[in-house]
Amino acid sequence: MNRSDLPAGFVLALAQNESAIKQFESLSDEKKNALIDKTHQVKSKKEMRSLVDNLCEGSLNL
Repeated sequence: MNRSDLPAGFVLALAQNESAIKQFESLSDEKKNALIDKTHQVKSKKEMRSLVDNLCEGSLNL
C-alpha cells in the first residue's frame, strides 16, 4: 500500500500524530483497508482527527 492510495485528509491527520503512524504501520493489510474504508465516511477534519486518535488508543473496531 502506497501513501498515494491513502485519502489526503487521513495522511494529514496521521502526519500530526507519530503514535498513530506507528500504530497504522503495525496493522495487517486487512485492518488497514478496513480503516481506510472508515475514512471515507468521515465528514470533517475534527472527525478525522478523532478517528486517528482512536487508532492510537486502540478503541477502533476494525
